[in-house]
Amino acid sequence: MTIYTLKTCDSCRKATKWLKENHIPFQEIPIRETPPSTEDLRRALADLNGDLRKLFNTSGLDYRSLNLKDQLPTFSEDQAIALLASNGNLIKRPFLITDKSTRVGFKGAYEGIS
Repeated sequence: MTIYTLKTCDSCRKATKWLKENHIPFQEIPIRETPPSTEDLRRALADLNGDLRKLFNTSGLDYRSLNLKDQLPTFSEDQAIALLASNGNLIKRPFLITDKSTRVGFKGAYEGIS
């Protein structure tokens, strides 16, 4: 299991704390320095039923400064994935990858993960 995080992200800290408390081993990777691969992003997109917006950190400064709210609907899937893979700040976090699925964000627990 791999989780991409940002040190200053409260949701990331809560997610890693939850994983530790539930004795679930994981590898933590800094999302800014090493964003998920395009393959992992495509897998997450499939898990999100193709909803590109759910992959983006829509409350982030980079998202707002690039005016992605207006531009994202015009992007192809390839364009959006390439942008995410090039800028970890744009990816909703934490970004968790397991053998069976990917998860973005954290809402207090990861259902079905052990």
